[in-house]
Amino acid sequence: MESIENNLSFLEKVRIFSHDYIKCCLYIATCDVDTAHFTKNLYSRLIGVSQVLEDFLDFHGAKNSEAWYFYRELTATIRHLSLGAYSQLHIQNRMIFYDLPGTEEFKDEGASTSRFLTHSLIKLAPVIIQEARLLQIPFPASSFKKEDFPTITTQEILNYDIDDESTDVQKKNIVKISGELLRIAHSFDEFVFYEHYNLDEMRALVPEKINEVEIRRFEMLVHNLQSSFDTYVIHGGYRFGNRKLKQLRSFFSVVFHLLQMIGRLLHLYERHLHDAGYKDIYKKVQGRLSDLVNTEKLLDRTINYGLFFVCHFLTTGIDLAKEILNENIERSTIRVGVPMALGFHMRPSLLVAKIVQYYGGEVELCVGEDRFDASSVLDIQWAGGKIQKEKITDVLFEGDVRALRDIEILAGANYGEDTMGKDVPLPGELKYLR
Repeated sequence: MESIENNLSFLEKVRIFSHDYIKCCLYIATCDVDTAHFTKNLYSRLIGVSQVLEDFLDFHGAKNSEAWYFYRELTATIRHLSLGAYSQLHIQNRMIFYDLPGTEEFKDEGASTSRFLTHSLIKLAPVIIQEARLLQIPFPASSFKKEDFPTITTQEILNYDIDDESTDVQKKNIVKISGELLRIAHSFDEFVFYEHYNLDEMRALVPEKINEVEIRRFEMLVHNLQSSFDTYVIHGGYRFGNRKLKQLRSFFSVVFHLLQMIGRLLHLYERHLHDAGYKDIYKKVQGRLSDLVNTEKLLDRTINYGLFFVCHFLTTGIDLAKEILNENIERSTIRVGVPMALGFHMRPSLLVAKIVQYYGGEVELCVGEDRFDASSVLDIQWAGGKIQKEKITDVLFEGDVRALRDIEILAGANYGEDTMGKDVPLPGELKYLR
């Protein structure tokens, strides 16, 4: 038997699902652009009410309705701006605990980003109210008030009475997490830039190279890293405990929340402001939205703030990750033969260096009294010259046991080549080198 709720008409239900959404907009429309102070509580309410309204409108075909399409797109715009603003405000609230070096510029740029997102929401609110009136959606009797959206912070901090230190911190997890951060930073190298992009450069970059799909992939990787850290290394917050480990967490935490914001703003740009499709109504709505949300500023905050500081914190976090990694790795020594016939020329040297770089821990190639950095192709080739000159047939590698294990496997396959220097298939354990 069909419930009474399902007998409600579309117009009756759109009133229900629009009720708190319009209440939020009525409140936002009264805010002063220069003094507005939006809270996580407000952003959270906007995210929730806009998502359920967007789902309701999509279920009933608003994407294919000239009358309702603009209202639907306004709702999606509010949702993604609020999601981005929530992540940005989360970063600002946590800055006091992050303990990251050189953050003054980051704070200033973050504040500028928050202002842009807040001002965009304020510009959207009266347009939403007007559109709701045109659609004859019944209005709530009153709007929300500032008191309905308090901040999450107070002057009090709860007692610190659960010790977060552990004499038996799982080193293997610290090693795994530090190494994974190094791999993520390395894979992000292609996006690193040091000077802000101009508008034409940003438009060439988005969405061809930087897009929502690519950013969300990295967001998932960093989120998994943070989850592993909180589960297996340190359970507590930012304030006390091992500062070095907690600073490491700060690096990938701030990167994670920046990626969250970037992903939401890229979705808004790509889906709603960039490519409207071929239908005239879509293009008209895109134009109206672009008048409300400055696309040039949106791109600037997404790339020259968000992406810029993701690159910055990933690269500046590398030294700390390496330091922590090398403090916790298990070390050992192996003796292996040198590559037969041709010695440590380019290919064997490159494969050894790739193994060491993959794991991130220190490994040295020892030739007599001399030690060479096994993560450096050039260093290994320098060692190769000494080996060849002194007719040495086997060498020592010292350092990270994980890398040593794979170097031993590689040496067993004559470093991936035959005696003529031609490539041979690598063992399955070394598939990451292919």
